Amino acid sequence: MTLTAHRPETAAPPAQRSRRPGWRNPRLLLGLLLVAGSVVVGARLMAAADDTVGVWALARDLPAGATLGQGDLERRAIRFPDAPTADSYLAAEDDLPAGTTLNRDLAAGELLPRAAVAEEAGPELVEVPISVAVDDLPATVRQGSVVDIWVAPKVAAVGGPKPTAAPVLTEVVVVAVPRASSTLAPESTRQVIVGVPADRSDLVGKALGAISDGRVVVARRG
Repeated sequence: MTLTAHRPETAAPPAQRSRRPGWRNPRLLLGLLLVAGSVVVGARLMAAADDTVGVWALARDLPAGATLGQGDLERRAIRFPDAPTADSYLAAEDDLPAGTTLNRDLAAGELLPRAAVAEEAGPELVEVPISVAVDDLPATVRQGSVVDIWVAPKVAAVGGPKPTAAPVLTEVVVVAVPRASSTLAPESTRQVIVGVPADRSDLVGKALGAISDGRVVVARRG
């Protein structure tokens, strides 16, 4: 009788199930750190943004004596080192009183200090428009300038003395110098609006009479 040897059958290896990564998995820890860092950075950025204060800045150059209007200002968000420094500038939330004037020159882009705003409104003014030849108006005259208005007779009397200019308005403030027109043709005259104190308004009639019959020259003081 022939005997046949039987080999023992090899047991199949157990199936391996995928395991969820544990909390000690390096990738998971790195992801958590990145998320936490993003949250911290975002919170700091938001906190820094909340530290800005809205203040007024000059939209254009303005001289001392100029009257401020909303068109002369633009809002800026500034982060100041401390509250006292922020309080030294006019906040954008503050109402700008009508007739607010400057007591010193300010340049475009400069923040508006409270100290540069005149504490009291100036005297009541009567605004008088005057047409002046371009050659008789100094280029330095602008809003807030203090000027004298001179008039010289256009024609001298026959055989008489040479015409002499005389001031018809003295120490008046320039309220506005309207911009030149956008036409390509050169302008021969410019308009200047001066403010005459109300207590001197009796001089306006005489000044206008002299201006209509003579040559007007604007002399800037200072």
